[in-house]
Amino acid sequence: MSEVFRRAEAKDAERLADITYRAYELIRELGLHWPAAHADLPLVLQNIGENECYLLEEDGNPVATVTLSTNGESKAITEFPFVKWFAVDPEVSNKGYGGRLLDWVEREIVLGKHGHREVTLATAQKHPWLVEMYERRGYERILELDAKNGDGIMYLLRKNIADYSYADPYSVQRG
Repeated sequence: MSEVFRRAEAKDAERLADITYRAYELIRELGLHWPAAHADLPLVLQNIGENECYLLEEDGNPVATVTLSTNGESKAITEFPFVKWFAVDPEVSNKGYGGRLLDWVEREIVLGKHGHREVTLATAQKHPWLVEMYERRGYERILELDAKNGDGIMYLLRKNIADYSYADPYSVQRG
């Protein structure tokens, strides 16, 4: 089996829209107003064009995706790089694809390419397991906010990736 980490291209949009929409089913059920929860082809193409969207392929097939926001939308709440649109194909969840992709983006892109020591993301208090998952990955809550849009309390989390002890580096093929 061959894993490839690379930046997404327009040709990947249809597959990424499918993965993201299916992965965000619980987000829709919780009534959260996250754009990724309603991912369709035009929205995914816009995301790829306006941000740094990355994916993990297994044997040439995208199985996970994550976006590093570069269009400035997160500047209202944080000066650090902001991760969003994190999704793993539900058919292959719990196989570590998402964690490996997130590790790669943190180390190779945020720290290596951009030289940032910290990264942020946001998630909802009412999600049954996301907050704890990110905390296990070394993220810490730094801000609690309520945008009064029906999502309830949202947490901004930050991770010091420069000082974080990642598992032993694994061999990755870069695209």
